[in-house]
Order: sequence, then structure tokens, then C-alpha cells
Amino acid sequence: MTVATGNTALTGRTGKRLIVVVGAVLATVLVWAIGEPVLGHDLVVTGPGQPATDLGLSQIAFIAAASSLLGWAALAILERFTARALTVWTIAALLVLAVSFVPFLSVEATTGSKVVLALTHAVLAAVLIPGFVRTAAKIS
Repeated sequence: MTVATGNTALTGRTGKRLIVVVGAVLATVLVWAIGEPVLGHDLVVTGPGQPATDLGLSQIAFIAAASSLLGWAALAILERFTARALTVWTIAALLVLAVSFVPFLSVEATTGSKVVLALTHAVLAAVLIPGFVRTAAKIS
């Protein structure tokens, strides 16, 4: 009997990180789906001097995917150049999360909409950060 012990598409680091990205996007979309269609919080935001923007499913999914892929790219680049990649990336990810809440101070939206949007940020980080930490290169 032969047992395959290769690095298959979804068990290698790239595959695991892809699963983390998909999970983060799906979790964010789930928050949107509960917040807007189910609870009825229309995610319309108005920035200073800007027209009102209705954040729908496609915008939420795109922003979550783009943020996740940028995080992945940043971690991969750091892993090539520093032994402390995971520490640097985790601190940077937490700072980006904190800064992502700043626009809530200047945009106009209902309280419910702001809560749903804040939850999308938090859920994305809650999946992405520990997920990427688990896939990071281990230093022996």
C-alpha cells in the first residue's frame, strides 16, 4: 500500500492561505447579509463632500478580498526579508485594523449601519490575523 505524502494544492502554505482569504471574505459577507437584508440596516454612508454610497454585497466582498490579498502579499514579502516577519506583520495588521475605524468618525450613516460596517472590519481581522499566523513560516 502506498501513502501519498506530497504537498497538495490545499495543504501547502499557499492553499492554506487561500482558504483563510476565502473564509475571511465569506465571514465578512455573512455579517453584511445579516446586517443589511435580514436586520434591515441599509449600509449607506456619506463622506464629507461626497455623494451617498450604498455599500452592497459586491463592494463588501471586493474590499474584503482586496484587503485579505494585500495582507497576504505583505506577509509573504516580509517572510522573504526578515526573520521577524510574523511579529512585524501582526503588529501592522492590528494597526491597520485600528486605523480602519477612523472613517467612522467623519462619515454620516445610521448607528446600525456603522455597527454593521464596524463588525465587517472586526470579523475580517478575526479570521485573517489568526489564520495567517497559523500559516506563517516557523523559525526553528
